[in-house]
Amino acid sequence: MQTSITINYPNVPAVDAEKLIRFFEAIGLQFRGSQAGRKDSGLFSAPIGAVAINMLPSASTESLSIGINNPDVIFEIARKFGFKVIGDTAHPDTAARSFSIQLAGTIVLNVVGGPPEPLPSIDGKLDARGMRLGIVVSRFNAFITERLLHGALDALHRAGAKTKTVVRVPGAFEIPSAARTLAETKKYDAVICLGCLLRGDTAHYDVIVNEVARGIGQSAQETGVPHAFGVLTCDTLEQAIDRAGLKMGNKGFEAALAAVEMANLKKAVVGRESSVVGKTKPSRVVRRPSHAKAKASNLVASSVTRESQDVARRASPVARKSQSKKKLTTHRKKH
Repeated sequence: MQTSITINYPNVPAVDAEKLIRFFEAIGLQFRGSQAGRKDSGLFSAPIGAVAINMLPSASTESLSIGINNPDVIFEIARKFGFKVIGDTAHPDTAARSFSIQLAGTIVLNVVGGPPEPLPSIDGKLDARGMRLGIVVSRFNAFITERLLHGALDALHRAGAKTKTVVRVPGAFEIPSAARTLAETKKYDAVICLGCLLRGDTAHYDVIVNEVARGIGQSAQETGVPHAFGVLTCDTLEQAIDRAGLKMGNKGFEAALAAVEMANLKKAVVGRESSVVGKTKPSRVVRRPSHAKAKASNLVASSVTRESQDVARRASPVARKSQSKKKLTTHRKKH
């Protein structure tokens, strides 16, 4: 069983060896220690890796090669350590990048790699064509909420949405109720909730924030219609202004895009499940034969007959007693 691989490089000063150890640690290798009695050596391990051995001509220089998914980080680390970078090449067709680093002595480190391939997943597209979208916006703090509404309408227009219904409510507390009303009609693919809450001197802010967040989330879960949370919860008016179209963007715009993406994601997931269900074999229904039904009816009839006979037996002693009393009375009258 393989336990380790050792690569020896002659004529490397101790100072350069220590620098190499620190460099390899910086790029992600784990230092396991030095060999006994040798401070200028190091044992490293990598989380995932492979070893390649190449037979090169005698005139070639000694070199190491590593494959990595973040070559840009290695490039910056090499510059910080003062190593010379040789032959930096970017691949235009992919995000891969390759370059060489002149390390201590005659050691050259070849770096090649790029970001890993994305894993297969189900994503929602930012395409609102053919969608029906509802927007619930509060009138309280209208100076902010109207900016959020304009941002949401702009995003929907860019995404191709034609049908948009805007519902105005007095304040943020009423947003969940109106959003649930729209969702329960089953006429809308998604609901966008827009509002603005500013912290005051009392606990009113905390109470409303919790109820609004809980109500919107509960409406989305129970109705199955995606809800986008575009309610600002800020400490100051300046924070709200920054998030309504200034430095921090427009949260209404972002909420509208999130609603479109989630509506498309729901369609993709439901369509995937329906196709899987369609491939399953229909379940077989086992019907009871007709003679079994007749047998069951006979059993019921026989049980009813037995019950009636038992009732008759229980009633017979009483009847016999009444008849004997009548005979006794009749006999006394005659005598």
